[in-house]
Amino acid sequence: MKLWLTAQEIADLALDGFPSTKRGVQKLADREEWANCGLARKREGREGGGGLEYHIDLLPLPQRLQYAGTFVRVEREDYQTETTNELTRRECSVRDAKLIVLKVAERFRKTCGMGGTASDHLFKQLFEDDKVPLPEWVLENVKTVSRRSLARWRKDMREDINRLAHDPSKARKGTGVLDRAEGGEVRAFCLAVYVSNQFLSAKHIRKAAIDKYGPTILVETSQGQKRVSMPPLRTFQNALKGWKNEDKNALLKLTDPDAYKSKIRFSASGANRVDRLNERWEIDASPSDVMTTDGRMNIYAAIDLYSRRVIILVTATPRAAAVGLLIRKCLIAWGVPEIIKTDNGSDFTARATVRLLDALAIEQQLSAPYSPEQKGTVERVIGTFQRDFAATLPGFIGHSVADRKVIEARKSFSSRLGTDDAKLFNVEMSATELQQQADQWADESYGNTAHSGLKGKTPNDVARAWMEPVKAISDPAALDVLLAPVAGQDGLRRVTNQGIRVAGEFYYTGDVMPGTDILARHDPEDLGRLWLFDPDGETFLGEAVNPDLAGLDPAATIQKVRAMQKAFEEDRLADIRKQKRAITPRTVADAQRAAYQSNADVLQFPKLTEKHETAKTRAAATVKAKRAPKPLSEAEQQTMQQLARSAPKPASVQSINQRETPEDRFERAKRFEARIKAGEPLTQDDAFWLTNYQAGAEYRARNLLWNEREARQASVPPAS
Repeated sequence: MKLWLTAQEIADLALDGFPSTKRGVQKLADREEWANCGLARKREGREGGGGLEYHIDLLPLPQRLQYAGTFVRVEREDYQTETTNELTRRECSVRDAKLIVLKVAERFRKTCGMGGTASDHLFKQLFEDDKVPLPEWVLENVKTVSRRSLARWRKDMREDINRLAHDPSKARKGTGVLDRAEGGEVRAFCLAVYVSNQFLSAKHIRKAAIDKYGPTILVETSQGQKRVSMPPLRTFQNALKGWKNEDKNALLKLTDPDAYKSKIRFSASGANRVDRLNERWEIDASPSDVMTTDGRMNIYAAIDLYSRRVIILVTATPRAAAVGLLIRKCLIAWGVPEIIKTDNGSDFTARATVRLLDALAIEQQLSAPYSPEQKGTVERVIGTFQRDFAATLPGFIGHSVADRKVIEARKSFSSRLGTDDAKLFNVEMSATELQQQADQWADESYGNTAHSGLKGKTPNDVARAWMEPVKAISDPAALDVLLAPVAGQDGLRRVTNQGIRVAGEFYYTGDVMPGTDILARHDPEDLGRLWLFDPDGETFLGEAVNPDLAGLDPAATIQKVRAMQKAFEEDRLADIRKQKRAITPRTVADAQRAAYQSNADVLQFPKLTEKHETAKTRAAATVKAKRAPKPLSEAEQQTMQQLARSAPKPASVQSINQRETPEDRFERAKRFEARIKAGEPLTQDDAFWLTNYQAGAEYRARNLLWNEREARQASVPPAS
């Protein structure tokens, strides 16, 4: 920018309100005596005259700013700023606006040809006269400019660009009357009242504050503490609005903990990471958002965290039996897991569920109370099922009460009046059809959808790619027994001389004798029959029947039970009676005297020892080894010879034959009988043994029990 202009150059500028001819400019200069004010000089580069040049400061301020404004330029790179997470949005806006103003001012200084002070002064005048073409948001954040402010901004920019940031609201933060009242207690009290009931207005909170602190409050000022009147309602409204916005996350944690955990609290990505198929399953339940012709059902969902496969079970009520059926469905389809994660619901902590998982050697992990995020994967699966699948079915009633009201509002009041839910929500599907649709969705839709957590793979692809062995149930029928309902609450009973009492009914058994503790399960296909196990459920003991419920003759049933009991007792007593005949009154006395003699002859085996020595014991042993042994006297030699002659000779080791148990003998007899039936000959010794054993009470009792079981199994019709 030229600072010295001739009269012709000034005229060529065609400034507003200024002569536009050389003659006019010259007459103005003569009239105002520009040549005598020190801001005029002879024109350079001309010999012998050539006229005068005038400094632009001789121009009136409006014309001078109009001329200088033509040299102010804002370019695209001026808007390039830095991003940061340390500043608020308002602070970033103020910082970036000051940076843009500084860049334009620096460019103007380089092009105007003035010194720093003069350039900043002229730029300040141009800014105030709106001669700097800046965006509206820059002018809103930088309202005034001065030489001192430009110098201060340049210094801050050299030290730290973020020092240009400024937020007026932060400067006023915490300086309000209610913020400072009673050392901050009033603020805490007002927020506590709000947290206790979010529906209270500022008017209610102000009344509570007056009731607690009185009509005046103590406020800290620059002159010290003084009492002021309780602020008006408008002050309370503004203060509450600011506090709610300032502490919104902390207040949400108190007013709505579930929303805080789902929206605010940081969640760990990959916290439920597993390394193997069937390493951990998650199970949860929720009411279905679909109304069926059988009523509103509940859904149980299970997910394998490694593959993200899902299985859905539709059931009428959330009970432990439904948990067992879901686990059975998963075991048959997927195999046996290592861990199952559930919440603390009564259906998941019931004895039946715990007993089932214990029988299958599956570890159960319970999440902490009110912590659904600890099994968040299955929680999200249920949400996906409700949104992606349930919403598309007839009978959809909405995800919440608000959704249900929206659906109800689709029908006019007249058509809705007196209409039941089945017609209102177009209920068409039965529970069985819902189960079929859910199975198809889980396997074909969800199972073939790519998951970001699986790196773009589908659950079915991940499951098929697993090549390691998977534990599987070899006999699915065994699951039916484990899932059979137990008698009463825990299934534990004691057999009495009246049988086994369950729900006021007595079940009779000849397999288990009175006084025995058992675990009883109901036969799902026969109400009058119980399956009996030992208390830990690991050994099957037999069956018990109720004649009335099983449709049997009570007298015949009791007769058979007594016969089985007698045979069992005779089997156990046969050996005892045989040995009893050999016992006389002198048997115990003779055994006592023999025990005394045996104790006198018993010698203890030497204890197992370890060598223990120290430097001093080794030194002592060296001294003892160097000493010559003392020879025995004649009397000592005779004593040693007598001891050697009287020492007992070692007894020969005789083999001990292990005695056969009654079960082994009966099984051996059945094998021999099978060989005779097949036409195979027996040796003379085996035939002699079988003849003697069949004549005994042990064989007769056990053979009676064996024939009874064979007849009962033959009477059971084959499964269709």
